[in-house]
Amino acid sequence: MWLIFLFASVYLLVILGLGLFVSTFTDTQQQAMFISWFIMVIFVLMSGLFTPIESMPSWAQTITRFNPVAYFVEVMRMVMLKGAGIGDINRQIVIMLIYATAILSLATWRYRKVT
Repeated sequence: MWLIFLFASVYLLVILGLGLFVSTFTDTQQQAMFISWFIMVIFVLMSGLFTPIESMPSWAQTITRFNPVAYFVEVMRMVMLKGAGIGDINRQIVIMLIYATAILSLATWRYRKVT
């Protein structure tokens, strides 16, 4: 169970970074909600939750490499169904940590206080 919480906390950093990044482009809360909803719908549909990633066209498989929800779904399946340990999901954790560092850095760099 601790493994799921560990990966979920890293996943949460990525999603919060995406939210902060989206908020730097919008002027109102409604704009941020629409853009976030649009991004999350695409992320969920291309995550491999409903259709396997392997059955997607090659261009969609390439795009899915940048989808944090796909990594979350993959780790949940590995841990819950296959009984994977920390060594088995090490690659996904490293990818998500890089993703979190990149998106939080980009969002922080893009953020500016309007006076």
